[in-house]
Amino acid sequence: MDVTSPARGGARGRNPRGQGERLREDIVSAAIRLLDELADDQALSLRAVAREIGIAATSVYIHFADRDALVLAALERFHRELVQAIDQAEAGSADPVAKLRARILLLGTWVQRHPGLYKVLHESTLNQRTAMSFKQELTERTTAAVQRCMDAGLAPADDAATVSLDLRAAVHGTVSMRVNQPDLPWPPLEEQIERFLTKLVGVAPASPSPRRPEETQSPPT
Repeated sequence: MDVTSPARGGARGRNPRGQGERLREDIVSAAIRLLDELADDQALSLRAVAREIGIAATSVYIHFADRDALVLAALERFHRELVQAIDQAEAGSADPVAKLRARILLLGTWVQRHPGLYKVLHESTLNQRTAMSFKQELTERTTAAVQRCMDAGLAPADDAATVSLDLRAAVHGTVSMRVNQPDLPWPPLEEQIERFLTKLVGVAPASPSPRRPEETQSPPT
């Protein structure tokens, strides 16, 4: 997922007639990058976004009534890109457990790459002022992924929505703590997620990766 905007700083030429939507998308791209850097929606200004792509601040107001409207549009687009990335990660396996594992791992690595956007998406005051209904899609897809594991007999039969909520709470807890307390002695994220999947969903642990030949040889005497 690319959070860069088409232009950074400098003057921008006027869009030809009929390309207002392109300018809107450029504004959203700039807001996404700045939010990832700032990690705080309150620190974002529409003037800063305008400077980022070399346009007048009034041009931003043509497309967005205020900062909240722009931040919401930026988060919705980035969330959509995250969903697409998860779909691609899941497509690499036909096994329901492998798909669920790929889904959760990608969520975790996404946060490691974009901690600022994570904080705005889940911890900003905008969450208290605005209903981000688009986030429900990930909730529903994770529940469906858990249900597929149960239907295949790869996890104990249970209420998939409840199990999914427990799993998401655990994952969000660890990624949030990693963002906000990075100096703690964290184990590898993959190991934590594997424990969540085995303890909360009830799937079998992943088979260890086979060792390469040079790793199995006895040390020289």
